[in-house]
Amino acid sequence: MKLHKVPLKFIHAIGLIAIVCIFAMPFVWMASTSLKTLGETIIFPPKWIPDHLNWSNFSQAWNSGPFLKYFINSLIVSVGILVLQMCTIIPAAYAFARFKFKGDKFFFGLTMITLMIPAQLIFLPVYLQMSSWGLLDSLWALILPFASSAFGIFLLRQSFKQVPEELLEAARLDDATEWKIILKIMIPIAKPVLITFALFSYITHWNDYFWPLVMTTSDASRTLPIGVTKLLQVEGGVAWHILMAGNMILVLPILIVFFFSQRQIIRAFVYTGVK
Repeated sequence: MKLHKVPLKFIHAIGLIAIVCIFAMPFVWMASTSLKTLGETIIFPPKWIPDHLNWSNFSQAWNSGPFLKYFINSLIVSVGILVLQMCTIIPAAYAFARFKFKGDKFFFGLTMITLMIPAQLIFLPVYLQMSSWGLLDSLWALILPFASSAFGIFLLRQSFKQVPEELLEAARLDDATEWKIILKIMIPIAKPVLITFALFSYITHWNDYFWPLVMTTSDASRTLPIGVTKLLQVEGGVAWHILMAGNMILVLPILIVFFFSQRQIIRAFVYTGVK
């Protein structure tokens, strides 16, 4: 190792550690607060490590409302959206990547334009549509508006375009149908990209607060983010230790999914070619 490179590597390492600390600090503070007593959350200077670990904060947050119902609703909505998106984005991405048809560039551009339209801008016509179908205050009103994803189509299209045409022609010579090509060739090759998109979609809709707030009016159809905000509705101020415990319950499934899929996420951004 050359001596003049040591300071640069040291500075680089220090910079990475600083970035990790900046992004990890809010989560560490949330985890620490979730185990404190109410008195420890309001003292100054603040304490990072509580004197005693108060695990009862989690049970108190869980029992403050129908959290199990909220949790199940969040799971149904997130998984339901993901299943519908996979059924729509995979064929659409394959068509845009491997077929030439009249207006293909126009329709793909139209699909990309939808990425620039925020959900808050179109929620009123969608709300009226759900109302006309009689789906308000139901899980369907939270699932159907997100049955497809322009971002997912774009991501998969780029992955599908990297597959050599010769490989597809060889499959067609073996009498493989287009659906068989998608299932046996395209999906296995794009597996890291699919897992990465699935994680992004899962996190987005698991944490979504605006759409469930607009489309639902009862606890029977509301999701976990709505339930966590109800922890703020207490007398005598905010019970920060209970609120942070509720937030930990909210983010725990995300951390578990991320832990098991992080390797696939790395592979999605490091293309190694077709084996």
